[in-house]
Formats: sequence, structure tokens, C-alpha cells
Amino acid sequence: MRIHLERIRREGRPFTWDESVEVPLDKLDRDALVALGPLRWSGRVTWAASGFYLTARLEGEQTLSCDRCLEPIRVPIDERLELLVVIDEPRPIEGDLELSGDELGVLQLDDEVLDTEPLMIEQLQLAVPMKPVCRPDCKGLCPKCGADRNRGDCGCEAAEVDPRWAALARLKQGN
Repeated sequence: MRIHLERIRREGRPFTWDESVEVPLDKLDRDALVALGPLRWSGRVTWAASGFYLTARLEGEQTLSCDRCLEPIRVPIDERLELLVVIDEPRPIEGDLELSGDELGVLQLDDEVLDTEPLMIEQLQLAVPMKPVCRPDCKGLCPKCGADRNRGDCGCEAAEVDPRWAALARLKQGN
């Protein structure tokens, strides 16, 4: 959604939106993400003396693949966003740019049109855990046969200890 900020400033009224969105998985660079349900993207932009104050909320459900056993996991999404949006002249960036603490909640725009789609995609990226697991005690898959260890013992023998690690194994056993 593209929001024309000059209109909000001119009219003095906040702009609100509430929409249902479908996001294709190829827009997100997350291997664990298997499916993404319909999302509700809502928010409000208000004119303030220092710029525009944006609050938004993203709700929905995502299906992830367990990092250990590959079983699908349904995880709710409920992300909130608060930003101060300021219009600023574009400046050339030389070298690395370091943000101060008071700049972290600020979004600088070159013109008075705010596109909310990149903000929504960023919130989706943040909602996907780094290592999703179906449960904390998930045993994962057997490295030999690929059987799901959560469903029972697969019968494979315990892995042989790599001789390079044998000394550490003896230390761990207390010998």
C-alpha cells in the first residue's frame, strides 16, 4: 500500500488501513518457511510536528519446518511496529553508516510517499525463528537411516566415536 503523507499533513487527519494480504513465499528468504496463511496488515499514520508517527500490526499464521525432524509446525504471527517517519533530502553515503540509538525507530524517506509493503515483508522476516523446533525435546532424525526418533527407536546402532574425538569422550566419562 502506498500512502501519500502530504495529504495526511494537509488534512490533519490520521490515515488508517486494515487489509488482508497474500504474500508469496519467494518474497521471503527463509528456508524453514513452508506455507504462509492470509495475513492481516493494519495500521495508522498520524502527523506529528517532528514527522509522521506510524503504528502497524501484522497478524496471521505461518507453517514452518522443524529444524530437527522436518515436521510441519504452525506458528502464529503477531508483530507490532512503531516508527517515526521523516522526510529528508537524500545524502550520499560514504563508507559504513553507524546509527545512533535515537535513529533506530526512525524511517527516513526521500519523498512524501510511504510504501508499507517493505515494512510488512521485514516484519514477516523477523517473525520466522532462526531454528524452529516442534517442541524443545525434539529428538530429530537418525543420521543413518533418516527415521524420526520422536516416533520411536529406529534400531540403528549408536554412532561410532571418531578416533579424533576419543580423548574428549574419555574426559567426559571421567576416565
